[in-house]
Amino acid sequence: MIDLRSDTVTKPTPEMLEAMQRAEVGDDVFAEDKHAISFQKKVAKMFGMESGLFVPSGTMGNQLGVKVLTEPGDEILIDEKGHIFNYETGASALLSGIQIHALTGDWGKLQVHHLRNKKRGIHDWEPVTKVICLENTTNKGGGACYTRLELEEVKAFADKETLFIHLDGARIWNAITATGIEPEFFGTIADTISVCFSKGLGAPVGSMLLSSKERIAKARRFRKMWGGGMRQIGILTSAAEYALEHHWPLLEGDHRRAMEFAKTVEECSRLSIEPDSVETNIVLFDVLEGDVPGVLAELEKHGIRMVPFGPKTIRATFHFQISEQELKIVKETFKLLFN
Repeated sequence: MIDLRSDTVTKPTPEMLEAMQRAEVGDDVFAEDKHAISFQKKVAKMFGMESGLFVPSGTMGNQLGVKVLTEPGDEILIDEKGHIFNYETGASALLSGIQIHALTGDWGKLQVHHLRNKKRGIHDWEPVTKVICLENTTNKGGGACYTRLELEEVKAFADKETLFIHLDGARIWNAITATGIEPEFFGTIADTISVCFSKGLGAPVGSMLLSSKERIAKARRFRKMWGGGMRQIGILTSAAEYALEHHWPLLEGDHRRAMEFAKTVEECSRLSIEPDSVETNIVLFDVLEGDVPGVLAELEKHGIRMVPFGPKTIRATFHFQISEQELKIVKETFKLLFN
C-alpha cells in the first residue's frame, strides 16, 4: 500500500531504533533524563530560544503555548484554516478558558491587513485579544510557507498592538527547507514555538515547545497536570534527534515528489489543482467528476491511500518513505483513472 494520507505514517528506521536503544535515560518527571535535557537545550538554541520542553504531541505543544500566553477570558486570533482551530478538539476553550477569533487569510496565512482592527478588549463586554497564532507550513492551506518579510511585518504589527505570537511549527522543518530561512529567525518573531518531530522528520512520537525559561517552567507544570509528564523519555528524544540529524535533508526530495505529482494531477481532466499552490510536501486537489469518497475508494483498490480534505478536496502528503518507484506508480495510476 502506498500511504499518502499523512507524513505521520512513517515507521522508525533500523538506525533510529538503534539510537533509541543507546539513549542515556532517567526519570524526566524528576528532571533526570540526560538525553531529554540535552536535546531540549539543543533545539531551543537552534531557534534562538532560552528553553524547550518535550511533549507527546503537537496538539499539547500548541495548547501549552496558548496557555502560557493567556488568561481565562482572553481571545486569540488565528486563520480559519489553522490547526488549533480545526483539529485540536476545542482544547483552547476547555484548557485555557479562552475563545478563538478565526479570520479569513490566504492559504492559511495571516497578513497584517487581515489582522488590522481585530484587537479587542477596550470595553468591559469584549474579550481581551492576547495572541496571534500563525502556522508554518499551513496544513489546510496546502503546505504554504510564510516569507521572511511576511513574518517581520506581522511581528511589527504584534509589537505595536502589544500582542504575543505563537507559532505552530508542526512542519517548520519543511518551511525552513523551502524558504532557506534560518531557524533562529523564528525565535525573533515568536514568543512561543511548537515544533514537531513525528511528521516529515519521521520520529515515532513527540514535539517541543520553545520559549523563555519562565514560560517553559510554567508549561512544565501544566504538562504534568494534563498527563504529559513522562519518565524515560530519552528513548523518544533520541529518536527525534536522529530524525532531525538524518531525515531533515530528505525533505527536499519530498517537496520535489509532491510537485511532480501535482503536475500529473494538473493533466487529469477529472481533477483540478492550482499548479502554483504546492510549495512543500502537501498537495491539495479537487474532484470535478464523481465525489471524494468514490475517488478515494477507487484509489484504495489500486493500493493508494489519501485523505478527504473538504467536500470536493483530497490531500496527498509526501514523506521520505515514499520511493521514486512508488511515485511513478501513483502518477501512472492517476493518468489511467482520471484522464
